[in-house]
Amino acid sequence: MELIEGRALSDVIKEEGPMAYPRVIAISKQIAAALAFAHKNHIIHRDVKPHNIMMTPNGTAKITDFGIAKAVNAATIVDNTDGIIGSVHYFSPEQARGGYVDEKSDIYSLGIVMFEMLTGNVPFDGDNPVNIALMHINGEMPRPSQMVTGVPPALEHIIMKCTDKYPVNRYASADELIEALNNLEFVGSVVGGSVLMGADQPGDYDYYEDYHDGGPIAETEYDEGDEYDDFRPEKQKKSGSAKQKKKKRLIIILACAAAALIVGLVACFALGVFGGKEIQAPDVTGMTVSEAEQVAVQYDLKIKEGRPVVDENVEVGKIVSQSPEAGGIIKTGQAITVYVSAGPGDGSVPDVVGMEENSARAAIEEAGFKVNVSSQASEEESGTIISQDPKGGEKAEKGSTVSLVASDGSLAMANMPYLIGKSLSDAKSALKKARLKPGDVSYDFSDTYAEGEIMWQQYDSGARLDKNTSVRLTVSKGPQPTTMTTTQPPTTQAPMEPPEPVEGF
Repeated sequence: MELIEGRALSDVIKEEGPMAYPRVIAISKQIAAALAFAHKNHIIHRDVKPHNIMMTPNGTAKITDFGIAKAVNAATIVDNTDGIIGSVHYFSPEQARGGYVDEKSDIYSLGIVMFEMLTGNVPFDGDNPVNIALMHINGEMPRPSQMVTGVPPALEHIIMKCTDKYPVNRYASADELIEALNNLEFVGSVVGGSVLMGADQPGDYDYYEDYHDGGPIAETEYDEGDEYDDFRPEKQKKSGSAKQKKKKRLIIILACAAAALIVGLVACFALGVFGGKEIQAPDVTGMTVSEAEQVAVQYDLKIKEGRPVVDENVEVGKIVSQSPEAGGIIKTGQAITVYVSAGPGDGSVPDVVGMEENSARAAIEEAGFKVNVSSQASEEESGTIISQDPKGGEKAEKGSTVSLVASDGSLAMANMPYLIGKSLSDAKSALKKARLKPGDVSYDFSDTYAEGEIMWQQYDSGARLDKNTSVRLTVSKGPQPTTMTTTQPPTTQAPMEPPEPVEGF
């Protein structure tokens, strides 16, 4: 094993947390790069935490302790002897449930590590491991900005995406996470670190100017000096240097320019330069659409028809209501949306089973009924109507309530099919039929599987996955060709005659 000079990241956080956000980004990119390498070799770590990350004196992060790592295609984290595997403060909801894990579980754990580096604390803590595990499963992930000030919103977004309860909502891979962190650094290099810090942290230093001149941030000597204090939450910044004064002058100039722009925009809106002049909407209820259009022209307005509505008191073809209402504020050139009466209707309840909740609600209300919606566990997509009472086509009294039941999507899972030995086209068809998606396809040599056959699939057969989950596959290239070398017997050649002398040499 490699002898690493340095200390655990957990000790660094304990001594220096909350850490400066540029340093958090740099360390996170290194950890993600190490995980990406492991994941590409079909290995998941399953115990990513600061205690298993060593920091060398030059700031290089190294992941250690792959003691409970496992091949991705055997991803269950529960066995008969050890129970749930992982560190309770850092493991993912699927690990806490004892379910299947993949690369996204490591990404979740890395998100917790990023949270701790940025705030100095883990997001979930409790009296016993069971309580903490339940927090990972059911608790709302706190935002870093709720615990410390000066957290860049873009970095907070990255952390919240990494730690989403549902694996499908996290970054698809460690490489994708690295790309997001690189994009954050690129934006900072364009707009400056002060903008990323937010309005409450003016940022006297520009991180991308002050810290990238000397080379990659991973090679910066973190333990020397306190220059990162400028980006550490809740730390007092130094003042008085020439660079700080220069930055302050620039900020004042930009603030004055922004104020002048705002004043100009306000004046333009007041004069009606943008979007027209504000007026009160005329009353067009009770009119036909053509009559309303004639009135609208007088006010430099337009008429737009909405959905027809069932109404027993308003004649068919006449306007029941409008938006904005009469007397409401509208700008010239804009449109009044009108809802025309479709008459009393025949009392039939529309059939809305299979429709999305908002569309179903609108259809029921247009037919002259009230709506009550409840939810129920179902394999249908969340928000899909799975039943109704009264049923579609039945007669009901106008104004009565139609009860709808919408799917909560909790059972919208897919079963992983067995793909080993199938052709790539057949495997893709099987995934599509199972409501899954083919992911990245790689190729490798195999003495067991013929060329073109699937030799590895990311998830075990029978695994329960979220619908539309991408599944990586490896296709056999057949046996690896061997290079044959032949030895030719030596040939006997007659000795060569010396060349004829050339005149002049």
